[in-house]
Amino acid sequence: MEGMIMTTQLFLSLSILIVVHEGGHYFAARLFNIKVEKFYLFFDFLFPMANVLNFSLLKIKKGDTEYGIGWFPLGGYVKIAGMVDESMDKEQLKAPAEPWEFRSKPAWQRLIVMMGGIIVNVVVGVLIFIGLVYFMGDKFILNNYVNNHGGVQALELAEQLGIKTGDKIIKIGGKEFEYFDDIYNADMLLSQNASYTVLRGDQQIEIPIPANFIENFNKKKAQSSFVMPRFPATIETISSASIASKVGLKKGDRFVELQGQSVNYFDEVKSIMTNLKSDSIQFKVKRDQQILAFKEPLNGDNTIGFSSVWIEKEGLKDIQYSLGESIAIGPGRAFDVIWLQIKAFKRIFSGDISFKKSLSGPIGMAQMYGGVWDWERFWRMTGLLSMVLAFMNFLPIPALDGGYVMFLLYEMVSGREPSEKFFENAIKVGMAILLLLMVFVFYNDIAKLFTGG
Repeated sequence: MEGMIMTTQLFLSLSILIVVHEGGHYFAARLFNIKVEKFYLFFDFLFPMANVLNFSLLKIKKGDTEYGIGWFPLGGYVKIAGMVDESMDKEQLKAPAEPWEFRSKPAWQRLIVMMGGIIVNVVVGVLIFIGLVYFMGDKFILNNYVNNHGGVQALELAEQLGIKTGDKIIKIGGKEFEYFDDIYNADMLLSQNASYTVLRGDQQIEIPIPANFIENFNKKKAQSSFVMPRFPATIETISSASIASKVGLKKGDRFVELQGQSVNYFDEVKSIMTNLKSDSIQFKVKRDQQILAFKEPLNGDNTIGFSSVWIEKEGLKDIQYSLGESIAIGPGRAFDVIWLQIKAFKRIFSGDISFKKSLSGPIGMAQMYGGVWDWERFWRMTGLLSMVLAFMNFLPIPALDGGYVMFLLYEMVSGREPSEKFFENAIKVGMAILLLLMVFVFYNDIAKLFTGG
């Protein structure tokens, strides 16, 4: 069920983004009276083989344009008259150029048409981030609160890095910070000489962050394997048919002793229970000013059956923004996505980060949406992907928008077009690169599922 929810969210998100991207090309072409022959969500052929398995799930002809949904759910396209694209239809180029064809228009108009999809992706991404800021605001955990309430619980990845449970993280990259959430900040993790400064007892310890550490955050549930605030061992909810229910524990009861050991935090209770060898359990809880003692058989169940209090209200900061503030903040957050992509590419090309480990395909992307439908996370992921698609499409690879832009800029600067043969071969090479990349990301995703990477 979780897999279905993940897949559905990714499918809906990408469908929206494909339509708006191709819509950018469509409306730019129409602006300059260029004929658009097809507008398709998904391909009506086996990409990249334009003449194989040609059929549509749905199509309708309106005016000069055929609108449809293809059967191959990977991308989409608009077929612009007088242009070689994914369909590789070169027949029309043999006849003299018509005034309503792409090739008959001046280079600056063709440039705008090719940039249309990228521009619309950026606009949509910015609008989504503005909407998220306005409607959702920001919710932060205050780092001082975490440090004043036991510090962090170090999970597997944190222990590998050298962080221990009870450490108080006081600086990131040598700078103090206000919000606990900044510990996961990708911009910080991608920075040169990144580090955490922790207070362990009375000693300050500098813990360097390896250049490739961010690779861990592409793994499933990786952030939940790093650090989290420590929670008091105070009862919030009680499971039915549990030891806690049987002995009559109540909301607000606080554990003070378990198996003869003093406890203050939920992680201490969990650790003792996980490593318990006894067939019975002894514990004490504080209720108001009274200490209550219990001893119960476990009957093979190493759980007490309660959940702990999370962050109290004073540890949270909830910020709501006006529309004007949202319009000012949203674009910055949207373009931060592109900036992070650039920084990540730089680290990949320098060899600091593994290309294989950092690359996610459809399976990895679906996992980022989570197994529960959450509209805030859905739109956050959609906005992020819109900016990523704009960035990726701008790369100067033939068959991507950036490749066409590269050729058009060459034409505008040199005053002459690349030869038809060169252009056609470049498109074929670009499509071969995309096909190989597609195969690689699918293989990489499947390999990660089996290896847990």
